[in-house]
Amino acid sequence: MGNAYCVLFGCVDQASVGVVEKWGRFYRLAQPGLNFFNPLAGECLAGILSTRISSLDVKIETKTKDNVFVQLHCSIQYRVIKENADDAFYELQNPREQIQSYVFDVVRAHVPRMTLDELFEQKGDVAQAVLEELEKVMGAYGYNIEHILMVDIIPDPSVRKAMNEINAAQRMQLASVYKGEAEKILQVKKAEADAEAKYLGGVGVARQRQAITDGLRENILNFSHKVEGTSAKEVMDLIMITQYFDTIKDLGNSSKNTTVFIPHGPGHVRDIGEQIRNGLMEGSSAHLSVE
Repeated sequence: MGNAYCVLFGCVDQASVGVVEKWGRFYRLAQPGLNFFNPLAGECLAGILSTRISSLDVKIETKTKDNVFVQLHCSIQYRVIKENADDAFYELQNPREQIQSYVFDVVRAHVPRMTLDELFEQKGDVAQAVLEELEKVMGAYGYNIEHILMVDIIPDPSVRKAMNEINAAQRMQLASVYKGEAEKILQVKKAEADAEAKYLGGVGVARQRQAITDGLRENILNFSHKVEGTSAKEVMDLIMITQYFDTIKDLGNSSKNTTVFIPHGPGHVRDIGEQIRNGLMEGSSAHLSVE
């Protein structure tokens, strides 16, 4: 492997090891630094091997148990064992091709027994199987396997598209559930707020009417006491006429120019007063009968 250099001395770089032959046979290993050789005795430097970690990227296409074609990207990190550099120098002509062949063999033996989901979940197991097989085989040739990295698993493009669509559909379904729950909560809260507003509105109207009744009663009593000879009926008629004219005034001053036609005149005012009085009397009598 390589050419022999018949020289008196030579330098071997750091993180490298030299292979020295004597009369064409392996003689010894030359360590980093300056080394002397005896060409007259048949010694020569046959070659130099690097002991640095090398990386080999391998792409393997295979099929899973559920008939999905995938491409696996593996990165194999290996180095020459310094003490066995002679085996690495003489035993293998092309170590990279040898490593690649073993990776193909192990991966294609393990992956077809897994589904696609199991392959993604257990890719570390595949890498471990490759590591154990390579260590067992390549160790005999003077190589040590440092790490096996399963860099990427790429399914067929159509399978990837289908997987993305399934994932998107599941997420849309989950989003619809959350949206429905949110709308349900919103409707419930809105109904509760509506009911509370109507209840408070009813309480306000009831208090308003109570306040109006109390105010009318107090005004009638005060007017009757201060003006002698007036009856409660006359005071009530006066209050209703005053309220009537106030209403007409408010309608006229309204910012919205809406025309309202209402019967107007003393006789109509008297009719309105009679209707209000009759309504109050009927309500009082109904209240007394209930009691």
